Amino acid sequence: MNYIWCGIVLLAVCFSLFSGHIEDVGNAVFTSAQDAATLAFQMLGILCFWNGLMQIAKDARLTEKIAKVLSPLLDRLFPGIRLDSDAKSAVSMNITANLMGLGNAATPLGIAAMRELKKQDPHSVTASNDMIRFVVLNTACIRLIPTTVAMLRHEAGSEAPMEILPATILASLLSCAAGLLVARLLEGKRNA
Repeated sequence: MNYIWCGIVLLAVCFSLFSGHIEDVGNAVFTSAQDAATLAFQMLGILCFWNGLMQIAKDARLTEKIAKVLSPLLDRLFPGIRLDSDAKSAVSMNITANLMGLGNAATPLGIAAMRELKKQDPHSVTASNDMIRFVVLNTACIRLIPTTVAMLRHEAGSEAPMEILPATILASLLSCAAGLLVARLLEGKRNA
């Protein structure tokens, strides 16, 4: 992948040299770097807020209550998870963060959930079916409130940043269902 990116950059520089637009490339580099730094600070604030909120929920034992509420769904999706395990709590918190559209805040929760799922079968060198379903669910999770996207739309000047809500819910429902279906179909081939 590094070679591809280097190749793209070199091609852009070569074409800008031959077309006489090398100054535009330099300006774009500095503008993009500034925009990236600004976006990183904006995202850092929201990430810190939600990670703090998730830690408070964990300390208040709210994560256990959320795991109980999600238990019927988690039992069907992840039959290999023991009922009283930390894996169930970690998976439920990741799903909750994703439902709220907090993809960045869900990432550390997802890593913790994957570690806990690995503890369920520590001697295996391959991912378990539960781990694969979790990755699919985490990647294509249903977003009830697209918080991060709405914040980015607001920062970009959108008058109605939440107008994407129906499309986001529909797209995430369809992608989640398709991903879980494919994982289920391939699970049978993997076990064969």
